[in-house]
Parts: sequence; structure tokens; C-alpha cells
Amino acid sequence: MPITKSAKKSLRQSKKRRARNIRQKEAFKDIIKNIRKLALKNKKKEAEKLLPKAYKALDKAAKTGVTKKNTADRKKSRLTKLVNKIDAKAPSQITPKQS
Repeated sequence: MPITKSAKKSLRQSKKRRARNIRQKEAFKDIIKNIRKLALKNKKKEAEKLLPKAYKALDKAAKTGVTKKNTADRKKSRLTKLVNKIDAKAPSQITPKQS
């Protein structure tokens, strides 16, 4: 346990930051899961409606340091490719786990 006043404050700050980081990470992971489920069910319109939310969550996570910018960009790119591929192929040919 921290002894000095500054160490106690540092612990409080790191706990808050950790909680915020976990919330942000779960937010974009949940949206990504939902988009992948919709892709498996061949529901392109619903998946397209969720894409901007996924972009926003990933950009915010990259901005605050939860993920790196390139990681967020890669996930956005793969999600977009997945959603665009929905109509072109049968549901059995779509692989939802790409990142």
C-alpha cells in the first residue's frame, strides 16, 4: 500500500484511469461483436448503422491511448470490409473473426 501522500494520489488516479480504459475497451468490443453477429445473420443495413458508432468508439480509444492509432484503423478497415462483403457472399462464407 502507498505510504506517501503523492503515492496515495497516484493510486487513486491510476484506479480511475484503469476503470475508464476498461469501459472504453468494452464499449468498442461490444459494438464490434454486434456488427459481426449482424454480418453472420446477413443484416447489412443494421450493421451499416452500427459502423459510425464503432468508428467513434475506436477513434476515442485511440485518442486516449487505450489502443494505438494503427490498431484502431486496422479494426475499422476490417469491419468495413466485413460489412461490404455481406451482400456479396452467402452467410456461411463470411468469417466474422478477422481481428
